[in-house]
Amino acid sequence: MNGRPFHIALPEEIKKGYTTDIYFIRTKKILDALKMDKMRVVMEVTSGKLPRDWPWAVFCGLEDVLTLLEGLPVNVSSFPEGTIFKPFDVDGLRVPVMTVEGPYGDFCIYETPLLGLVCQASGVATMSARIRKVAKDRLVIGFGIRRMHPALAPMIDRASYIGGVDGVSSIIGAETINKRPMGTMPHALIIVLGDQVKAWKSFDEFIEKAVPRIALVDTFYDEKVEAIMAAEALGDRLYGVRLDTPGSRKGDFAAIVREVKWELKTRGYSNVKVIVSGGLDDENIPILVEAGADGFGVGTSISNAPTVDFAMDIVCVEDKPIAKRGKLSGRKQVWRCENCLADYVRLEWEEQPKCRFCGGETVPMLRKYMDNGRVLIREDVEDIRRRTLSQLEKVQV
Repeated sequence: MNGRPFHIALPEEIKKGYTTDIYFIRTKKILDALKMDKMRVVMEVTSGKLPRDWPWAVFCGLEDVLTLLEGLPVNVSSFPEGTIFKPFDVDGLRVPVMTVEGPYGDFCIYETPLLGLVCQASGVATMSARIRKVAKDRLVIGFGIRRMHPALAPMIDRASYIGGVDGVSSIIGAETINKRPMGTMPHALIIVLGDQVKAWKSFDEFIEKAVPRIALVDTFYDEKVEAIMAAEALGDRLYGVRLDTPGSRKGDFAAIVREVKWELKTRGYSNVKVIVSGGLDDENIPILVEAGADGFGVGTSISNAPTVDFAMDIVCVEDKPIAKRGKLSGRKQVWRCENCLADYVRLEWEEQPKCRFCGGETVPMLRKYMDNGRVLIREDVEDIRRRTLSQLEKVQV
């Protein structure tokens, strides 16, 4: 035991830089000794490649970065959170999604946690957005927290919601996005009671009426049989049935969905929704949409999404352009055509470009969010989510 009840870093430890890599501590020690710790630098956050050959990603985690750096003598300019971006602009130049400017010795130890905050959240938000895109207008609930460390539940659920899920299952995650948690019932309830109908009726009797009655229908019998039993037991109070069929029994899951919907319809229960869960991702959901599934509970594929591999690099020292090999030096601005979502990376002093595809006006994407440690802009999660969804209409999976 190391004195920690759980193996997690506390917020104050993150703010103190305890989660950084040791070489940044050594760098700071050297700069302090040389009295060069106040050398002013500009650093950019960029991504050279997205995981799984994704054509785009959703930028997420900015709010936590601002919390991390608040009070330090730094300026932060960034893409707005929830922005869909590509790693390279129309000319093949790396797109900086964020810049941090200030005395390097005052913030060098925060590079590691800063990247962690945006890399993982952006991965989760991106996978959520991909699932939102292929699920079309169907209900999508984030179920993934049970596969991840519980300390990450608020981040995972917030990023999932920004990406496009309609709700989340965890209490603390729902609180983070100012929503009620969403969910049905576990198999455990049915097994403990030993009777599906008793479990469904007990849920209906004891759970507040505002919660939709969704019966889990794959515990003991065939999904079709249990779906009909649930419909007959709850009647008009039944909102939907959930199929969480295990892989060993799935066979053709789309065929099971079609069969359940058909048998419910033949008995006058066509209003009952069919919600599916278990092993869902951006590849198999389109097949289930086509089969008629009305909603999805998506877990591991979102919560365990691959991280977006951002890097953070110096591009200016004391206003002089300088960068490592493979990176472009100098202060930059990214201009975007909001119609085409085409990005144009330009040096800060270059003129605003016109969109070469539609001739439209472009807007600056790197907006100032922090001035000398003071946060200038804080956004509501609903506004961030709307930004993602509006841009999602203009891209393909």
